[in-house]
Amino acid sequence: MNFILSSLIFIPLLAALIVLCLPVRLQKPIKVVALLGALVQMGLSVLVYVQFNGGAIANGQQGYQFVEKVNWIGFALGNLGRFQIDYFVGVDGVSISMVLLTGIVAVIGVISSWAITKNVKGYFLLYLLLLTSVMGCFLALDFFLFYLFFEFMLLPMYFLIGIWGGPKREYAAIKFFIFTLVGSLFILLVMIGLYTSVIDPAATAAQMGLLDQGTAVGADVLKQVQQMLQRNQISNYNLVRTFSIPAMMEPANFIPGSLLHVLSGAMLWDLPLRFIAFLLLFAGFAIKVPLVPVHTWLPDAHVEAPTPISVLLAAVLLKVGGYGLIRIVYPIFPDAAAYFAILVGGLGVLSIIYGALNALAMNDLKKLIAYSSVSHMGFVLLGLASLTIEGVNGAIYMMFSHGIISAMLFLVVGVIYDRAHNRMIQNFRGLANVMPAYTAFVVIAFFASLGLPGFSGFIAELLVLVGGFGAPEATGLLPRWLTIVAVFGLLLAAAYYLWALQRMFFGKYWIFPELRAEAVITDLNKREYLMLVPLAVLALLFGIFPHLLLDKISLTVTGYTEMVLQRGQEQLGLIISRLQ
Repeated sequence: MNFILSSLIFIPLLAALIVLCLPVRLQKPIKVVALLGALVQMGLSVLVYVQFNGGAIANGQQGYQFVEKVNWIGFALGNLGRFQIDYFVGVDGVSISMVLLTGIVAVIGVISSWAITKNVKGYFLLYLLLLTSVMGCFLALDFFLFYLFFEFMLLPMYFLIGIWGGPKREYAAIKFFIFTLVGSLFILLVMIGLYTSVIDPAATAAQMGLLDQGTAVGADVLKQVQQMLQRNQISNYNLVRTFSIPAMMEPANFIPGSLLHVLSGAMLWDLPLRFIAFLLLFAGFAIKVPLVPVHTWLPDAHVEAPTPISVLLAAVLLKVGGYGLIRIVYPIFPDAAAYFAILVGGLGVLSIIYGALNALAMNDLKKLIAYSSVSHMGFVLLGLASLTIEGVNGAIYMMFSHGIISAMLFLVVGVIYDRAHNRMIQNFRGLANVMPAYTAFVVIAFFASLGLPGFSGFIAELLVLVGGFGAPEATGLLPRWLTIVAVFGLLLAAAYYLWALQRMFFGKYWIFPELRAEAVITDLNKREYLMLVPLAVLALLFGIFPHLLLDKISLTVTGYTEMVLQRGQEQLGLIISRLQ
């Protein structure tokens, strides 16, 4: 078995254990260990990305690569069957971009953290634990394992904001924790419901004695078990329920009469229980994205968090929400996804416009960028809701592109804050005169984020809009007017970025008088170049050569989209006919 994915997940944890053993006074060695841990993780993520064969996957459910699967927890429950949790990790076209993004941003975050002087050991220990949990989320194919990593992200981020943040750090940390915890409880409820409703056909075949010792499970055996299940020919004693996400994606693995079976008939508030489960899962991940109206924790968390944590939060942690929608919610509940397509797309467009309008009103540069993240993540929802191949490709591309660009945006905010301990737009004028290199990177970051052709953001937005415009004919799920409204988000993005650029960087140099005594306005240093240059290059590289990512994801996305759309329409038809 290839253990490269386990290494990706647990290398930062190993580095954290080394940091734990080092004395507090050895600040530089602690930082070096953290940097080495992040560098090794990035190297492995690049290796996985290079070796990943995007052309080998033609189905949204099969074809995971570098798979590691071992039975982790398992015991007999008598007449209730067998309890089983697997350590199950793998990567496909949906997750490969997130693996690469996490590896890159992790190293940038450590370099950005080099100036940390307060409780260095505790900071890097928590930072490395956060890297382990985030990478685990993107690689887990067992829902229980995913949930463990998802929950584990809460504690490191809570303390990183609450201890190393700004003046209102306790409020921001508690707000982040409560919002995310509520979302986690929604996810937990549905996860338990799915576990009681789904079997692992391979493990059930072994439990029934259909397999010889050491014999691999063939497709014919799996089909036989699924057919017997649907005919109620398998006793409860032999059922092996599972948290496997691929198993949950297959309708034939749902136990007839179980709560979340398509034809169970279970209702709540005049809606099928499957639809309620979809809404709970959707809400849980929407908080993490975050979508309007459950976005209010994000600006506070960004404003109070130290720059490296804002970078990691915007670039990677928000993507866990979008990834959860794509990996878990849509393929497991395709019928509800089709039914609520306008709701999902509408919330995406609401986030695009509302986030952009708030960004336009902000005087705090960091808040402006925080609200721009709310706006740009709305495009992920619009592309996903369209269920067109272009739209879903655009949603995944947007998550990757926004990760690179938002990291750069928060870093440039950190640069001016380090020098002036202030980031209010109205307090600066003409910075281009004294910080020309810094201004150049700000211009690159702003124009990349607003979708200038040549940058990765343009490719992502183009794909989403093309998918949205084509949705009425291709899928019939979204009205075209939603996409037309979303286009105004691009105009608003140009407005708030260009207005901030004009006010802060052009004209005669001026700085607010009360800041002049302590502010030291100098251009970029070597460490800052080391952070910003790679991100600028990546934003250009994936904008000029989008095939570098699309070749890795497009075949998976094609199979995924066709599977979700076909099953969604079939299952929705069955549910509607039963209700009638």
